[in-house]
Amino acid sequence: MKPEENKFADVPLRVKTWIYIIIVFALGISHPIAMTVFVSWISYQCFFEFSRMFKIYESPVAPSIFIGVLQFFLLYFLNIETYFLYSFLISTLISSRFILWGTSKKHLYGISVALLICLFSFPHLLWIRDSVDGLSAIIFIVVVTELNDVFQYLMGKFFGKHKITPQISPNKTLEGLIGGVFLTLILSNILGYFLLKTDILTNSILGLVLGISGFFGDIFMSYLKRTTGVKDTGTLLPGHGGLLDRVDSLVFNAPLFFWLFPLLIKN
Repeated sequence: MKPEENKFADVPLRVKTWIYIIIVFALGISHPIAMTVFVSWISYQCFFEFSRMFKIYESPVAPSIFIGVLQFFLLYFLNIETYFLYSFLISTLISSRFILWGTSKKHLYGISVALLICLFSFPHLLWIRDSVDGLSAIIFIVVVTELNDVFQYLMGKFFGKHKITPQISPNKTLEGLIGGVFLTLILSNILGYFLLKTDILTNSILGLVLGISGFFGDIFMSYLKRTTGVKDTGTLLPGHGGLLDRVDSLVFNAPLFFWLFPLLIKN
C-alpha cells in the first residue's frame, strides 16, 4: 500500500486513546480539589517528559514528583499573586543551581522552559476552573483547543498541499491551518453560545485567537522535539505520544484565554 493510501492508519488508535483522555479529563474537572490534583499531575508528567527530552536528570522521577507535589500545595494554599511570587522564587533557585553547576546551555534552556510551562502556564487551567462559571469555561477552552488540533490534523490529511514549517513540523500545511481555524471558529460560536452565554463577536474572537495560538503552541513543541532529536515526548498516550504532545496547544491557549476572556466580556 502506498503511503498516501495509508495516511489514516493511525486514526483508530488515536480515537481509542481519546476515549481514555475524555474520561480522565471529566474526572479531573469534576471538583476544585480534583482539578488541583489534575493540574499538579499534568505538571509532574510534563516535567518528567521535559527532563527526558533534554536529558536534564539521570533519573527524572524524583525531581518531577517534587515539582508536582510542590505545585499542589502552592495552588491549594495560595492565591494567584502569591503563587506567581513563590513560583518565580523557586524557579530562580532551581535555575541558579544549574548555572552554578556549570551546566550546558541546552540543559539550562530545557529546565527554564520546563519550569515556565509547568509552573506558570498549566496552573491557568485551575484558575479558569475556579473562576465564575469555571466549569463551563474549562470545558470550552479544552474542547476548543483540542478539537482545533484535530481539525488541523484532519484538514491537513485531506487537503494539505503547501507545507508551512517543513524544517520544524513537515506535516503542518497551510490548508490544515486555515481549515482547522475556520472549523474552530464555528465550534467556538456553538460552544460559546451554550457554555459561556457570549455573543457572536466574542466567540469569533476567541475561536480565531485560540485556533492560531494553538497552532503556534504545536509548532513550539515540534521545535523543542526537533532540537532534542526526539519524535514524541513520551509514550503515555498511544497514537499521540507523550502528554506534552497532547497538551502542547494549551501551553499558550490556557494563559491567553484566562487573561483575554474577562477583557472581552467587559466590553
